Amino acid sequence: MNLSTLARTSLLHLSPLRSTSSTRDNATESVAIEGRNINFSVNTRQGRIVPILKDCSIRIPSGQLWMLLGPNGCGKSTLLKILAGLLTPTNGALYVRRPKSYVFQNPDHQVVMPTVEADVAFGLGRLNLTNSEVRSRVSKALEAVGMSEYLQRPVQTLSGGQKQRVAIAGALAEACKVLLLDELTTFLDESDQVSNSRHKVECVSIFTDASFA
Repeated sequence: MNLSTLARTSLLHLSPLRSTSSTRDNATESVAIEGRNINFSVNTRQGRIVPILKDCSIRIPSGQLWMLLGPNGCGKSTLLKILAGLLTPTNGALYVRRPKSYVFQNPDHQVVMPTVEADVAFGLGRLNLTNSEVRSRVSKALEAVGMSEYLQRPVQTLSGGQKQRVAIAGALAEACKVLLLDELTTFLDESDQVSNSRHKVECVSIFTDASFA
């Protein structure tokens, strides 16, 4: 499916992307994501080439929340993984502001440390931060997702929804410029799941300038 039909308001006639140019950096200061004619295909075991995305173009300004809506299997998660850098498009041009963070649909694929505090702090190890700065970021991120009281809780004792919030807190702690969320309704409470099912669509979400600050 052509995913550009799912985000029609973002379609523009874009000039060629040149992310290595200083002029390009200045021009995209207010743009978080910009892509043009993105294509992605996979090869089957039988040797067939199956297109997943075809000529997908998107432009998302900084400081906004966007959602891509559509039925299961239409390519939303594939596009999100391309934006996150987890998949490489077959062809097309793409620019995404950094730092960026991606939250998986299943938090068990992302929450890896034994306690909530350790897991939220995990991604900060690659940054040049003092222990005090790390603790401050962890505290603010957990407060933002309503998990402050679970600081020392073992991760394996959390519900799926709580793990999901911990994964989001880890992304917020890194002060990401782009936060990519893959179908966070998966672990909603039962009443919320029933309400959501009326729409018969699934969504992935994109926050720009998504830090808690």
